[in-house]
Amino acid sequence: MSVSPSASPSPVSTSAASASSGPTQADLFDFVRRTAADTELIDSLPLDPEGRTWVRLEGPGGSEAWLIGWPPGTGTGWHDHADSVGAFLTASGELKENSLAARLPTDGWRTLELSDGVDRERRLSSGQGRAFGRHHVHEVLNESPERHAISVHAYYPPLPQIRRYSRSGPILRLEQVERPEDWQ
Repeated sequence: MSVSPSASPSPVSTSAASASSGPTQADLFDFVRRTAADTELIDSLPLDPEGRTWVRLEGPGGSEAWLIGWPPGTGTGWHDHADSVGAFLTASGELKENSLAARLPTDGWRTLELSDGVDRERRLSSGQGRAFGRHHVHEVLNESPERHAISVHAYYPPLPQIRRYSRSGPILRLEQVERPEDWQ
């Protein structure tokens, strides 16, 4: 199976969240932007020189939110957030996001061969971030050899699962599916 680049992503909705639909990508992005500007909160995150640290936050409209510290040279590996939309913003330092500009099938596969042109790269310095839709496949990295990065993330609905992938050149393999009970 081959996956080609998708058309331009849909614009982010700016409508207010309704009780039945929950927060939009724009609502989540506004939350992470405002939260990242809270220097007292950002400075309160304990940083570990070896591994990522995180604190769960109260997100808008029932969303799941996190403040995450990234030691130098750490990253997430390739993953998606299943049916959740999300947003994240770098509060301190710089993060790199590698993502796929292709809609992947959600079920029924273990290995895909990606077509040329699906790779995207973003460098997100302090104050920069992005919102994303359902099934967004990416990895987030702190490539700095000496400086921590800190970011704020929000997802709605709260993460039902995370699919983790390995990647070798154009080959993407589904390796693991994690559910919230696995994170307890």
